[in-house]
Formats: sequence, structure tokens, C-alpha cells
Amino acid sequence: MFQGILIDKDDSGYRATLQEINDDQLPEGDVTVRVAYSTLNFKDGLAITGSSPVVRKFPMVPGIDLAGTVEVSGHPDYKVGDQVVLNGWGVGEGHWGGLAQKARLNGDWLIPLPKEFTAAQAMAIGTAGYTAMLSILALEHNGVTPDQGDVLVTGANGGVGSFAIALLNKLGYRVVASTGRTSEHDYLKQLGASEIIDRATLSEPGKPLAKERWAAVIDSVGSHTLANACASTKANGTVAACGLAQGMDFPASVAPFILRGVTLAGINSVTQPKARRILAWNRLAKDLDFALLPLISHEIGLSETIEAAPRLLAGQLRGRVVVDVNR
Repeated sequence: MFQGILIDKDDSGYRATLQEINDDQLPEGDVTVRVAYSTLNFKDGLAITGSSPVVRKFPMVPGIDLAGTVEVSGHPDYKVGDQVVLNGWGVGEGHWGGLAQKARLNGDWLIPLPKEFTAAQAMAIGTAGYTAMLSILALEHNGVTPDQGDVLVTGANGGVGSFAIALLNKLGYRVVASTGRTSEHDYLKQLGASEIIDRATLSEPGKPLAKERWAAVIDSVGSHTLANACASTKANGTVAACGLAQGMDFPASVAPFILRGVTLAGINSVTQPKARRILAWNRLAKDLDFALLPLISHEIGLSETIEAAPRLLAGQLRGRVVVDVNR
């Protein structure tokens, strides 16, 4: 038996509860992991509250991230005792995820936990930091360098935004952070933002083309914010789109792409090839200032997760929420 959050839906409604689960209820997989830490991401908040149809089958254990120790393995790459980390691959949506003390998974979804990280540090980074790193890799692939000008980070107070600012600053870029929370300016400056702008300047309908301002953009917001970011990106700049906090729509024109040569790079953090995942985590080990992790993240217990989910969706929690599944 182990503890986990189980989401169910039947004639009596939709509910998420913390309960005892039998090992024989675990789904199919060739690796069983004793989970040490997971996270509460925006997608997990949607799943737990039922605010959006994230969960594709019931019952479901949420949690799109996990870090822990291999307990049973039928996979050639892993043996009992190995430390592993997982991001994405539909866990917490179509396959039981990390918000439980055990997880049974497809070993191809795992990568070894880099030796530089503890399990708790890896989950402080989680999908948010991993997505930020994938976005930076996309900018670098397109030749964006610090001497080309400012990089805009939207959704700056969220997990992806927080890590994007910290990583870009460490790599020598001048970062402009977009946020709607004036109370968080000091936090964003501590992360490395050189300038802060009000998100309202980007979140309303705008023109097909605007004044060229950004050498590059990392956008976790979508909708009008992404459209305006593209419209104000410099010629031959790159916009990495990795989120939809404002919306999934993209009310834009082709003008920035055909008149300025702007590249819109989509960031898929769910199903990256293993080599790409390992590269991103190795770059995080090299390029992230670990001293910022306590500033970006805070820890809660598994028993607190259901109550925290609606607060996360309401924007009342800053940065990353790390979940110790054993308390």
C-alpha cells in the first residue's frame, strides 16, 4: 500500500482525494519508481480541480513530474537503486503520474537524475525549468546572442518565466520581464530581470506590426500576448512559444514572419527524444544558479496538494511548488 492523490469521475461527480492505493492498482510499465518528490504544475492544478478536461482516463494519479529511486526494473537502461527523473509523456493525464509514493512507468520516459541535483532540487526545476531550458536551446539554435538586444520573458512570475529569467541572465542576456504583479518586481530583479513592464501593454489586441523591440522572446502566455510579442520582435529574431496561460488562440497576422523574418519556435516539453532531454538537464546543471532555487520554489506535503491546486490556478502561488510525497 502507498499514499497517492486519486482523481475519479462517476455519477456522483468529479473528485480528487488523498487515499491508500494498492500496488496491484498501478498501471502497466517496465519500471517501478519509489517517488521522493513531485510538483504541482498548472496542468496538475487543472486536473485536480477539474477546471479543464486534462485527465483522459479515470481513475488517475496527477503529477506530470517526478524524481525518485528505481524499485523494480525490466528495462535495460535502469537497475534497482538508480536515481531517475521524468517530465511529461502524458503522465498525470493518460498514465498515472508523480503525486503518489509510487509510480509504474515506461522506462523510455525516464532519464538518469544528473549527479549535480538532489531529487528535491530536480523537482524545484521540474517541467518549468526544463521547458525554459528547451526554449533557450531553441533561441541558441536560431543564432540569438546577448549582443543582439533585449529578450522578453512573458508570464515572468510563473515557473517557466522565473527560470527563463534566471538562465538568460546567467548566460549574459539583458532580460525584460512582463508581469501583472507589481508586488513581485523585487523578486524578478533578484532573478536577473533588468527591466519590468506591465503585462497590460501586451495582453490587449494589437497591430500586425509594432516597433521592433526584442531580439527574442520566451512566451508562456499565448493569445494576444504572443501575437504582440511577435509583432514587436526585431528582424530575424526568434519567439519561443511554450505556454497558454492567457489562451490557446493566436490572433496574429503573418506580417512579422514574412516582412521581418521572425521565427516562431514551438516548444514541446512532453515528448522530447531522450538525447534532447539529457542535453537540457545537463545544461540546467551547468547554467542555473542553484542558489536561486529557494527563491523560485517552496515545498509542501502531499496532504496539502489538493488545497493548493485552486490557489495555484488563481495565481496566488509564486514560482514552483515542490511536493514531498512522503509527508
